[in-house]
Order: sequence, then C-alpha cells, then structure tokens
Amino acid sequence: MIASPQPHLTPTEYLQMEEHSPIKHEYIDGQVYAMVGASDAHVTIAGNLFALLRNHLRGSGCRAYISDMKARIESLNRYFYPDILVTCDPRDRQTSLEKRFPCLVVEVLSDSTEAFDRGDKFADYQELDSLQEYVLISTKRQRVECFRRNEAGLWVLQSYTDRHSTFQLESIGFEGTIDALYEDVNFEDARAEDTI
Repeated sequence: MIASPQPHLTPTEYLQMEEHSPIKHEYIDGQVYAMVGASDAHVTIAGNLFALLRNHLRGSGCRAYISDMKARIESLNRYFYPDILVTCDPRDRQTSLEKRFPCLVVEVLSDSTEAFDRGDKFADYQELDSLQEYVLISTKRQRVECFRRNEAGLWVLQSYTDRHSTFQLESIGFEGTIDALYEDVNFEDARAEDTI
C-alpha cells in the first residue's frame, strides 16, 4: 500500500471517490492508501484458489469474491480489498460494493504487504464477529497458514506446507490440494520478483 496525499475523507466520500478511481484504495480512519500491482505468482495463486472455491461453493448460498470486493470493518472505520473473501451471510446480498460479514478472508503475501497482513490488518479483521478463518498464503514457498477462531474466541494457527498433500478451509468445509493451489507458480521467478 502507498499512502495517497488526500485530505481526511468520510466513508461516503471514500466510496464516491473509489467508484470513479482507475486504481483501488484501501481506507483506514479517513486516509486512503493506493493498492500496488501484484506479481505473477500472487495473481496465479489467488486465481487458482478462487477457481477452486467457486466450484466448491456453487449452490451453497455462499459467495466467493476475488480482489475487487471491499471488506468493510464498520466498527474500526476500515475498508480493505482482500485477495479472496467468502461470505455466507444473507445480509451481504444487500450490498453490491462491499461485504460486512465474511466468514473467510484470504491474503496472498508479498514483501511489501506481509508485515501489515500479519499484524495490523489481521488485528482489524478480528473485529468482524462473522470471521471464522483468516488465511495467509506464501508466494515464495508452498505454505498456507490458516488462523481459525475457536469456540473460546481464540485464534489458532494451522500451517500446511509442501509436506502436506492437502489443506483445509474449515469455515466453508473445503479441502484442496497444495498442488492445485500452486499450479503454474514458478518459485524462482516469484523470489526474483519480490527482490525488485
């Protein structure tokens, strides 16, 4: 994310600006941050997972969205663009530009966003009572980190690596293969792109 020199915006002003903007911006407490382009590995991984989830969710009442759908955290005055968002809440059918009740949020990591995705952004997402699972996917190696909210409200990590043949997204009853998630990803190219 890159800070944009803008005056403090209300959520309404942000949404109006975003509707006509040629680039996407995330919104944090009245400030907007331009989203930067993604690497080949990043886009490939997100696309692979979206295709798998779209087929899995068909007819379930749940919807998967990829990168252009805003997640709204109303209690904190935030709008983010997760790489993938899944909602099963009927209230989210009433809004076409944002979703407020995701059960699953996925971020594909890059050098420029990893610290934020692991830190403040994850802390912000935890404010969503509907969120059951927060997933971080590496572009440098086969690694999927699933943070799941347990019955006590605590977040528990389960990691999947190249030693595992499958990974699970328990929030939506999904099991996929690591090979399908990382299909067509060249890790040498991904590491080179992250150093540029």
